[in-house]
Amino acid sequence: MALLTTKRIAVLMGGQSAEREISTRSGQAVWAALLRKGYNAIPLDVDQSVGSRLREVQAEMAFIALHGPGGEDGTIQGMLEILRMPYTGSGVQACAMAMDKVVTKALLEYHEIPVPRGLVRTRRERRVPLPREFGFPVVVKPINQGSTLGISIVRRSRDLAGAIELALTYGPTALIEEYIDGRELTVGVVNDRPLPAVEIEAPNGFYDYTAKYTPGASVYKAPAPIPQRTAKRLQSLALELHQRLGCQGATRVDFRMDPRGRPFVLEINTVPGMTETSLLPMAAQAAKLSYESLVEAILQSAIERGDVFEKERVLREKAYSEGMKSASAGHGKRVGLGRPVVGG
Repeated sequence: MALLTTKRIAVLMGGQSAEREISTRSGQAVWAALLRKGYNAIPLDVDQSVGSRLREVQAEMAFIALHGPGGEDGTIQGMLEILRMPYTGSGVQACAMAMDKVVTKALLEYHEIPVPRGLVRTRRERRVPLPREFGFPVVVKPINQGSTLGISIVRRSRDLAGAIELALTYGPTALIEEYIDGRELTVGVVNDRPLPAVEIEAPNGFYDYTAKYTPGASVYKAPAPIPQRTAKRLQSLALELHQRLGCQGATRVDFRMDPRGRPFVLEINTVPGMTETSLLPMAAQAAKLSYESLVEAILQSAIERGDVFEKERVLREKAYSEGMKSASAGHGKRVGLGRPVVGG
């Protein structure tokens, strides 16, 4: 990547979602790693002027460290596509699908990938009782948030309405899933390579925002102390979801595994956290991949996207040139055929 060190890389972070704080921490860590490796990188706190600011700083490539809506849902990716600026991670469609937990669940069910049973509730339906087959506890979550924002474990029916109301503060729809009692695991995928599984032991068994981002609050085991066959099964499922969604760069797939050893996919993250306590760097370390090497591996997806953009540009110019030649030739013929006959 020696030639790439001359390119100006904007690290997009912050943003306006509820995950702004974590995004800023991820972005600052990525920026520092790029500088340590000799890249010409600059931090860019994203707001409505991001397009003009990318031009002002003469950015040639974008490293996306934005979490939540605006960063993981295809929005920033779409803008960068219009600018034809190479960027890291998955494209517009993959991000949009992965961000919507209901769409992801439907895709997984179609391909017979195990997921917890679930249903959705809109604001109008928020007081509709659960079907009889749903017992408690259940998990209630927004369909398009990360970092466990707005998520609740509901153990009594009288607490369900409040949990749905909380989830609905983050969007128009809440997802209700059966609670899988068991172990919390996650598998990162980088450039179609699954990393070792990581197990999380959270206080009270709930890996919420505080448990995620408070150093020392949770216990992490990387690689997870599980049978090799189980580890390979988790890696296979993570890679399958990554590829079926058409993801690129780095993703992270979260699982719950019940006492019988059956894994259930919870969600996929297309812009995984890159903070000092984040799971993807932890998995990379277990694979003997340093933080800086992980950042460079993710940057590879932007390089590949840049190559695609360049090929498309060459093809467009070729098509335009051939079209102009064809039009010119056609115009000449029309002029010749249409010349008036004198003296006829």
